Amino acid sequence: MGHRFAEIAFTPAVKAVQEAQGSRAGYVRFEEGEAHHDRLGPAEAAFISARDAFYMATVSQTGWPYVQHRGGPPGFLRVLDERCIAFADFRGNRQYVSVGNLVPDDRVVLILMDYANRRRLKLLGRARVVAADGGADGGADGDAALMRRLELPDYRARVERAVVVTVEAFDWNCPQHITPRFTAAETAAVVAPLQARITELEAEVAALRGLKASHST
Repeated sequence: MGHRFAEIAFTPAVKAVQEAQGSRAGYVRFEEGEAHHDRLGPAEAAFISARDAFYMATVSQTGWPYVQHRGGPPGFLRVLDERCIAFADFRGNRQYVSVGNLVPDDRVVLILMDYANRRRLKLLGRARVVAADGGADGGADGDAALMRRLELPDYRARVERAVVVTVEAFDWNCPQHITPRFTAAETAAVVAPLQARITELEAEVAALRGLKASHST
């Protein structure tokens, strides 16, 4: 069994390319030993719960891959247990490509990025759609308890459904070629002490000017 992600991702065609490129020998050990990288640990759970966005890939009935961005407040992607994650799916442009793709083929890939710290987590899983109103939604059944668990009362967006992903495998990527980028919140946290210092210095300058003006009169 070994590394579950390698077991799924390293198809015969992939292994042939690895062999041709000279990297195959280094990956053989991934396929040895007990199964691992199929259950989320504390590091994965913490990373997933902190994300405010991710990319999700599905496959269409005609075999075309489709990648879509999903975003929300930090924590909108919830870890339900070591094998299951879920998120509230907010109303967008109503094309429903990803939702439609999941009807005949439930396989998904999620890529989660932390640009600021140059970290990346890849998840392979199987997704099911749960209707927000308890009605039909691409064949899905409603689950009121799940929807309550995914509620985001402070985020003003209409939740159309939930997507629950059973994790089959995951893998961490190396930081090579990840360009650091920072969110508005991350930037504000760094800038806040500088702004406070500027305000303090401006007050000192104003006080010195007032002192100087009083001495000149």
